Amino acid sequence: MSRIAIIGGHGKVALHLSRILSDEGHDVTSYIRNPDHVADVTATGASAEVLDVENSTTAELAQAFKGHDAVVWSAGAGGGNPARTYAVDRDAAIRSMDAAAEAGVRRYVMVSYIGASKDHGVPSDNPFFAYAEAKAAADEYLRGTDLDWTVLGPGTLTNEPATGLIELHPEDPGNGTQTSRANVALVTAAVLELPVTIGKTIPFKDGTEDVVDALTKE
Repeated sequence: MSRIAIIGGHGKVALHLSRILSDEGHDVTSYIRNPDHVADVTATGASAEVLDVENSTTAELAQAFKGHDAVVWSAGAGGGNPARTYAVDRDAAIRSMDAAAEAGVRRYVMVSYIGASKDHGVPSDNPFFAYAEAKAAADEYLRGTDLDWTVLGPGTLTNEPATGLIELHPEDPGNGTQTSRANVALVTAAVLELPVTIGKTIPFKDGTEDVVDALTKE
């Protein structure tokens, strides 16, 4: 059994993930901003802790992470406000990485998105621009740390049921990049168990290959 911290614990991916990990016997702590969401989180088998990561210091985050074996970042500002997007998706994410290192938690999994990079190509007048910039900066920072990191790049998220089947490194995004949130959770749970995924950026979408088989080849 491992102790796993999930940041952004009330998100749809995070709720799927906490249920999967709890069912596997792991001790899951889900950090949420809104105390009204405690019941939704605890229903998955996780422990809910109220923590405003946007306004928490590195030291406060490190204190929260102490005793855990892994941190999963699945939080997001939700768009619409560029300043808050940078504050959460870039700045708070980076503080969480520093906090993980300070707390001695080496394993860190970032849920990003397919195509996230400094050369994302999103025009500056596009509403998605701030998010693309923030995620690129956070992912790049993570890759430069000494943490045992994995960056996950799911495609366009859907609420379809889990299939447990994915395609890694989609060669033709023009065919669509639809990715079930439930499959994202399965991938996240799997990489936590697979050291072969450490130090890798893994873009994927729904596909035809078993999650563990695909990741093991990675």
